[in-house]
Amino acid sequence: MGLFSRNKNKSSSIAKDRLKLVLIYDRTGTSSNNAMIEMMKRDILKVIQEYIEIDEEEFELDIKNSNIGGEGTTSEIVANIPIKRVKRMTKNK
Repeated sequence: MGLFSRNKNKSSSIAKDRLKLVLIYDRTGTSSNNAMIEMMKRDILKVIQEYIEIDEEEFELDIKNSNIGGEGTTSEIVANIPIKRVKRMTKNK
């Protein structure tokens, strides 16, 4: 069983939906707002913390836009996730 091989739960589905929303905003030329990034950050943090203990104060999430010479604009979600330790998984999880 891999570190992240677990059935989808509600919080991961919410994070996935919010990520899709950010991508839609980006493709339509609307910049994402800080509130949406903060919601995504909370959701992603909640999912990650089920598997890994992290330093919440140092956790960073940002959306970067880049122009690729003549090929259009791309977006990236950049995360800095300082890991304290990986949690021991049980069969119940």
